[in-house]
Amino acid sequence: MAQSYKSLKEDFVSNLSGGGIWEINYVTAVAPAAVLLWSALQSRQGFFVDYGFAAFTTDFLLNVGAILAATTIYSSAPTALNTLLILPAIALYLVLRASRTRSKKSSHPVLKNGVPEKRQRQASLDPLPERPFITHYRGSMMVVTCVAILAVDFRVFPRRFAKVETWGTSLMDMGVGSFVFAAGLASARPVLKAREAGKTTSIGASLTAAARHSVPLSFLGLVRLYSIKGLDYAEHVSEYGVHWNFFFTLALLPAFAAIIQTLPRSLFSVHFIALSATLVYQVILDTTFLKAYILTAPRDSLLSQNREGVFSFVGYFGIFLIGQAVGLDILPRRQMSSATFVSGSSPKHQILTRLLLWSAWFSVLLFLALSYKTFGLLVSRRLANLPYVLWVSAFNCTQLVLFCAIEVLMFPGLYSTTDGRDESQRCEEATSRVLGSFNANGLAIFLLANLLTGLVNLSTDTLQAGRARAVVTLLVYTLVLAITAITLHLKNIKLKL
Repeated sequence: MAQSYKSLKEDFVSNLSGGGIWEINYVTAVAPAAVLLWSALQSRQGFFVDYGFAAFTTDFLLNVGAILAATTIYSSAPTALNTLLILPAIALYLVLRASRTRSKKSSHPVLKNGVPEKRQRQASLDPLPERPFITHYRGSMMVVTCVAILAVDFRVFPRRFAKVETWGTSLMDMGVGSFVFAAGLASARPVLKAREAGKTTSIGASLTAAARHSVPLSFLGLVRLYSIKGLDYAEHVSEYGVHWNFFFTLALLPAFAAIIQTLPRSLFSVHFIALSATLVYQVILDTTFLKAYILTAPRDSLLSQNREGVFSFVGYFGIFLIGQAVGLDILPRRQMSSATFVSGSSPKHQILTRLLLWSAWFSVLLFLALSYKTFGLLVSRRLANLPYVLWVSAFNCTQLVLFCAIEVLMFPGLYSTTDGRDESQRCEEATSRVLGSFNANGLAIFLLANLLTGLVNLSTDTLQAGRARAVVTLLVYTLVLAITAITLHLKNIKLKL
């Protein structure tokens, strides 16, 4: 890569100030709006039950194409795009009756060894049931991330969506934090499974298990580092540092989380530890030389060269733990009376209520942190400070509220069965195949997205690409990712983050 062109690429993503929080909310609202229309088509017409070419194309255009449009050609009119998605969904919901995608079960109980089979099957219900709305949330987050990491190199992607230099908010700043939050949310499942089995794990065993996740991510971090340096690829040093990259941050999270999980639950909650750690970090930033060191120190040692990545890890770890705390709260099956359980509405309403409380809690804390009448702090993804942690947490909890509300509205009987296999089938039918594949194969797709991004940048002058060429390139790129994700999913290959 020519030095002059490399400098142009670096300048293209440097010294940016971002955009407003509410604009980011409008743009990202396209994801739940697209899922709303997908859910209306599925619940009212069973459109995606027979998953052929038409179903895949519609699934892709709704859950990937809409996000691509929101960040490019509709970037200045996200409300219009949301309206185009929501109005047909409302019409389908009001005009058509719910579709029956399964054969109706017999009302007479089948006896097996003198015991109703229905009662026997009740024991087969997973204490950690599938949550389609979480799959939709994590899948959409992955789609936004993959779109942004290539789109940011084209002029069709607004500069206000790219990562800010130091202070401010942007779509990509939220994307990085959301990636960590979603990883924390998913990490709650193995913790809950261990608790359900009554297992107590030593810190040594926990660290050994964490290493299975950390070592591959560390290796990928090294590969990325040597690739960038070897190919003289454009890089934004103030993002993480000279040698550090996002893979190293991801690699450290499981090990530190494993240590936290060995602490007595009766004394320390994950949520309390996350907020305490980020609060202490913020106080240190404001009362010592640390903030100035991170932002202005000369890069004359290994630590100073990578100071952004090293110290921002505290904030990212806080986000990871908050995501895990939310997962620990909403993933387990709620205990209730059999009469309430059969109605099918109470469990999901309980989850929705819990998510609303989480969203309100972090939104209030964010308001207090940002308000000039209280603390008047500024958001900084570069520092991963307290306002950034609260912003990411409030945003993701609100996104979960929206996805959960859609599920409650469109699939009210999702958990009304006492048969685990029937419940699993219902959840499968209530889940987008495209988003489910992105979620199930997050690591593989994220790696492929990074490789394709590098390939496109090395073979194409993205700065000179026109609007149409950029959109077509991004459409082909996302189509390759979607086809790969679904292929891996069909072959039952799952590489989760």
